[in-house]
Amino acid sequence: MSRTSMLVAASAASMLVLTACSESTSDATSGTDTISVETANGQVDVPVNPVRVAALDNTSLETLRAFGVEPVALPKPILPDQGFEDWVADEEILDVGSHREPNLEVVSEAEPDLIVGGYRFADYTEELSKIAPTIDISPTDEDFVQSLKTQTEKLGTIFGKEEQAEQIIAELDEAEQNAAAQTTGQTVFLANVNGGKIDNGAQRIGRIVEPLNLTDVFAGDEGDIHGDSGLAPETIAQADPEWVIVLDRDAAAGEGDASPASAVFAAQEAFENTTFMTEDQVIYLDPFFYTREGIQAYTEAYESIATEFENAEA
Repeated sequence: MSRTSMLVAASAASMLVLTACSESTSDATSGTDTISVETANGQVDVPVNPVRVAALDNTSLETLRAFGVEPVALPKPILPDQGFEDWVADEEILDVGSHREPNLEVVSEAEPDLIVGGYRFADYTEELSKIAPTIDISPTDEDFVQSLKTQTEKLGTIFGKEEQAEQIIAELDEAEQNAAAQTTGQTVFLANVNGGKIDNGAQRIGRIVEPLNLTDVFAGDEGDIHGDSGLAPETIAQADPEWVIVLDRDAAAGEGDASPASAVFAAQEAFENTTFMTEDQVIYLDPFFYTREGIQAYTEAYESIATEFENAEA
């Protein structure tokens, strides 16, 4: 064997060893590298760094955007009004519609390599999986904040953005720890402003206080994020929580004629002598928190909580 032939053979052998050591595999028909991802629907083999992505889970959108991913299909009606204007206006990004009546034919038309499903689209996983590999790695009700970190880590692995994912997680960790350090058992009401009324929002934002040392004055009665449980302002005033954290669902849902949550609170005569109003201890989450709900939204929420509580002690 010539020296050149020996070098070629050695190089080929080295490549075989590297391939064998890789965590990803290669699709025999397309040659595309794939990786196995643990999802809510079991282990799913997905392409590494997929190009055509249908992004349906709103909790993943800001992370995908940070990674430089431009989706081929989106549920445009449920995107936040701010932050994604260019995606909504881009006609080349197909509109799947909302999770209530999604057009799955549009997803198929987009010819995705990967579908990031789950959360509001969890019921459609089986149908979506017939179109392309579909992953549900959305945050879970149990330990929601920790599962946001897991979601981010998995997306980083899929898109080859591990270092960026680590930085996003580190920012949440820091904000969460700072907020936890400022909370020492204070009482709190987790409010939801829906239809111009104030209700118990623990069903949706109770997740925020899970790693914090706060006492929910209406613990065990989570209300209905979409409805009206009949919780009266007088009942809230009687509970007299030290703090209130507010989700403005009206703003996020695009109720254009609805008053801002701050105006709704200010209009409540029953709140006039409460601790949270007299001490100005009401924290309003980002107006689009309800349609964001991803790791960045939670990072911002903890930063606000840490700042507001620290200032109150100053």
